[in-house]
Amino acid sequence: MREKLRYFMMGRYGMDELGRFLNIAVLVILLFSMLLAPQAAILGFALLIYEYYRIFSRNRYKRSMENGAYLRLKQRFAGWISALRQRVSQRKYYRFYRCPGCRQALRVPKGKGRIEVSCPKCGMRFIKKS
Repeated sequence: MREKLRYFMMGRYGMDELGRFLNIAVLVILLFSMLLAPQAAILGFALLIYEYYRIFSRNRYKRSMENGAYLRLKQRFAGWISALRQRVSQRKYYRFYRCPGCRQALRVPKGKGRIEVSCPKCGMRFIKKS
């Protein structure tokens, strides 16, 4: 039986990071649909069908590209969360502003009064209260 399964899966894509995320999302949505909104079960089953489609697909290149796009999105989101966590931890000692020219985030020490801030990216100077 194990050999038959191994032979069947030969050349197929299998499970990856996006597949694991879809698996968890299906479980959460189905639990949510059991407790609160039965209509959400349709979305859960659609995701489950898509997950199995990806697992059994023979188009490895396309599934790899989908997983890469998911990983890039996940990394971007993780970086945003990390920056937000860092800002929250530093809010006692610093104020954060955006450069009006290039929208670069700038950190200024608190309690210095009105100061001239110079953007290191575009060189624009502006006055802010710290």
